Amino acid sequence: MSIIIMIKFFRENKSYIQKTLSLAYPVIIGQLGLIMMGVVDSIMVGELGAVPLAAASLSNSLIFIVLIIAIGNSIAVTPLVAILVGAKKSDECGVYFRQSLLVNLVMGFLVFLIILVGVNYLHLLGQSFSVQQKAKSYMIIIGLSIFPLMIFQTYKQFIEGLSIMRPAMIITLAANLINVFANWVLIFGELGFPRLELDGAGWATFISRLFMAISLMIFVMYNKRFRIYDVSFHFRSLNFPVIRRILSVGLPSGFQYFFEVGAFSFAVIMIGWIGANELAAHQIAISLASVSFMGVLGISQAGGILVGNAVGEQSVQLVRKSGFTAIALGMIWMSVSGIIFILFRNHLPFIYIRDEAVIRIASQLLIIAALFQLSDGIQAVGIGILRGLTDVKGPTVITFVAYWIISLPIGYLLAFQFGYGVIGVWIGLLIGLTCSAIMLTLRFNYKSRKLISV
Repeated sequence: MSIIIMIKFFRENKSYIQKTLSLAYPVIIGQLGLIMMGVVDSIMVGELGAVPLAAASLSNSLIFIVLIIAIGNSIAVTPLVAILVGAKKSDECGVYFRQSLLVNLVMGFLVFLIILVGVNYLHLLGQSFSVQQKAKSYMIIIGLSIFPLMIFQTYKQFIEGLSIMRPAMIITLAANLINVFANWVLIFGELGFPRLELDGAGWATFISRLFMAISLMIFVMYNKRFRIYDVSFHFRSLNFPVIRRILSVGLPSGFQYFFEVGAFSFAVIMIGWIGANELAAHQIAISLASVSFMGVLGISQAGGILVGNAVGEQSVQLVRKSGFTAIALGMIWMSVSGIIFILFRNHLPFIYIRDEAVIRIASQLLIIAALFQLSDGIQAVGIGILRGLTDVKGPTVITFVAYWIISLPIGYLLAFQFGYGVIGVWIGLLIGLTCSAIMLTLRFNYKSRKLISV
C-alpha cells in the first residue's frame, strides 16, 4: 500500500520534485565540500601532534558557536530575493543584495571583535597552556578569514535566491584543492615557505575563503544576467527599511542555528561526564548522521526558495504544494538513511575506529540515529520552508523549546537519574527533534493557508 501511495505522489508532483531536486543537489555537494575542508584540515594538522589538533578543535568549536549566528543571518537574503522574483520585482533584488552585503560585513566585524576579546579568556576553559597559546594566534587568523567568508555568503545566498545554485558549488569544490595545497605549503614549510604549523592551517583557510569570495564576485559582477541588479560594492545609500527586514528574517534564523548547535554541543559535554568511550561513540554516530543531514539541508533550502517564489506569485496552492513536496522528499531521503544506519550499524563505526567497546556503543546509537532521521529531516525542511514564508520568529521559539526545554532536560534525567547513560542523552535528542518536527509542520500547515503581503 505504501509503495502505491509513493508512486502516486511521484506522478502527481513530478514537476515540483524535479524543481526541488535540481535546486537541492548543488547545495548538498557544496555543503559536503565545506565539510571536506574541515576534514582535510584535521588530518593534516593531526600530523603535527595532539596539541595542535586539540588547539584547532577548540578554536573551531568556539568560533563556530558565534559565527553560526552571522551565517544564519546571511541566509535571509535568499527567501527575500526569491519572493521578489516570484512577484516580478527584479528591480528591488539589487537593493536587497547591497544592503545585505553591508549587514553581513558588519556582522562579520562583530564576530571578529568577539574573537579578539575572547582569545584573552581561553584560560577560563581549563585547557593546557600549550593548547591555549597555539589556539590564540590560530583563532585570530581564522577571525580574519570571516570577512571574505561573509562576502562569499552574501553573493552565494543572493544568486541562490535567483535559483542559481551551481556556481557556489563549483567554487567550493575548487577551494578544497586550494586548501589542500596551501595547507601542505604553509603547515609543513614546503616550496621555500616558512613552516607555520597550526598557523599555516589558519592562513590556508584564509586563502581558500578569499579565493571563494573573489571567484564568486568575479562570476557575478561580470555575468550579463546579473548587471540589472548592480552587484558591486557600490552603495547608493543606507536603506533602513530593507536593513530592518533583512535583520528581522536573518537574526532569528541565526539564533535557530545557535540553539540547535548549542544543544548538540551541550549534549557532548553531558556525554563527556559519562566516559571517554561513550564520547568517542557519540562523535562517530553524530558524524555519520551529519552526512545524511547535508542532503536534507539542500532540500530545505530548495523548498524555501520555491515557497518564496510562490509567495511572490501570491499563490496559496503553489506555496503548500512546494512546501509539502519538500517535506515529503526530506522524509524519503532520511528514511533511506535510517535504513542504512540500521542495516550497517555494526560496520559503519569501523570507518572511524577499531576499538570494540566504542563500536558496540556506536552501533546502539546508530539505531536511535535511524529513528530520529525522519524527525530531523522534517524539522530541517520545516525551518527552510517557513523561512520561505519569512516566518522565523515562531520557529526560533519552537527550536529553543524543543532543544533546551524538552530535549536536554529529558536527556539529562534519562542519562543520570534513570541510569541510561549515553543512550538516555540520545533518546532526549530524539524526543526534542520529534517535537520540533511536529510543531514546525503544524505551523507551516497553518501559516501557508493564507497569503502574506509582498
